[in-house]
Amino acid sequence: MQIGLLASGRLGLIVLEDLFQEYDLTFVMTDKKSEDIIGFCQKRGLDLFIGNPREGRSNAFISNRDVDVLISVNYLFLIEQELIRHPKKFCFNLHGSLLPKYRGRTPHVWAIINGELQTGITAHLIDEGCDTGNILKQVSIAIGKEDTGAAILDKFAEIYPKLVREVLLQIKNNQLKPIAQDVRKATYFGKRTPQDGEINWMWSKERIYNWIRAQAPPYPGAFTFANHEKIIIKSSRFSTQGFDYKIKDGTVLSVEPFLVKTCNGVLELDLVNPSDLAKLKINTLLGNQNNTE
Repeated sequence: MQIGLLASGRLGLIVLEDLFQEYDLTFVMTDKKSEDIIGFCQKRGLDLFIGNPREGRSNAFISNRDVDVLISVNYLFLIEQELIRHPKKFCFNLHGSLLPKYRGRTPHVWAIINGELQTGITAHLIDEGCDTGNILKQVSIAIGKEDTGAAILDKFAEIYPKLVREVLLQIKNNQLKPIAQDVRKATYFGKRTPQDGEINWMWSKERIYNWIRAQAPPYPGAFTFANHEKIIIKSSRFSTQGFDYKIKDGTVLSVEPFLVKTCNGVLELDLVNPSDLAKLKINTLLGNQNNTE
């Protein structure tokens, strides 16, 4: 079976390394920033396309390269019809949620933010929509109370190559039974940027806790402002510290330990840069208090 792989980032590299051991990789397509994937392919002489494939940029590259199955793993670009129609058999993608829930970007981060106890991985056929194709196979993954976004990616890394091989085996044995997604249950969450990580201290302590761990390092991190200076939060935990409900949300109750009052309790915070504690004093009011997101 001849395979074409569209891959980006760490998860893309892990699947690439696994497929290379057992399958005939006709070509690989990746983005300019996925240097490990680029290096792997160049070292092993794999046909490689680097950059944005859209608007016909990849047509010449794929035109004389036949594949039975095209696989997308963590690929940065939406895939146009020319690529979708190119493989002889199937074109499928791995998505980090239990579709149809959490279509869109960084679904595992959104799942943690929203306090979900479960996420998963879906292998699905690629169509013109965003994560809307028929489901081929799903694997459920528990979200632990202390799991960060990076921790969930580590769980994904163990399962992605296994799931790809299982789907390829089903294709080889003509055992695939695609199931249409129930659009009535679909949810969609958009792309996140580092600028989206600001904490709203009017939120509940539970939401802020989830917000912080979802974006914990090596992600850019949740952040707030103290006297107009940005401080990045590494982790948090619930505190038993008492408080007066009349105190404004986001008020620093203690510097060491770093305790902040929320609408329904107190959080103890750890900073990415401990030296930022010097910017804090008791009764400092954190963040943008006009933010009502």
